[in-house]
Amino acid sequence: MAARNTARKRAFQILFESDQRGADVLTVLADWIRHSRTDPHRQPPVSEYTMRLVEGYAPRAKRIDELIAQYSVGWTLDRMPVVDRNILRLGAYELIWVDETPDAVVIDEMVQLAKEFSTDESPGFVNGLLGRLKELKPQLRRDDEV
Repeated sequence: MAARNTARKRAFQILFESDQRGADVLTVLADWIRHSRTDPHRQPPVSEYTMRLVEGYAPRAKRIDELIAQYSVGWTLDRMPVVDRNILRLGAYELIWVDETPDAVVIDEMVQLAKEFSTDESPGFVNGLLGRLKELKPQLRRDDEV
């Protein structure tokens, strides 16, 4: 599953870059794909799974931000570290809308990203918020279908 781990890391990096640049996430994805084709030594290839994650996240971005804002106790989206915000975005998308990945795997992978890229407190924050979304997943999916 190292390939999925790498795909998630790249998807997170694309969401992070989009957030930092204030650019559309699909535009950043297209840039990554173009750069990987023209200069594979500087830009690694973008896997199919990375594309699926980013393309699946994009139309749900607003809803995902609403969920994160609603269930993150004491933190607004703009107050969150940028890294945490984008790990949570990716994790919320994969947790709620990608059925092929077990929930525990998604949460663990996002916690690992937080350990690698964020603060000492971030893994617990990411774990707690995604754990809450996991509990609410059936209701959130029903609400999304309405």
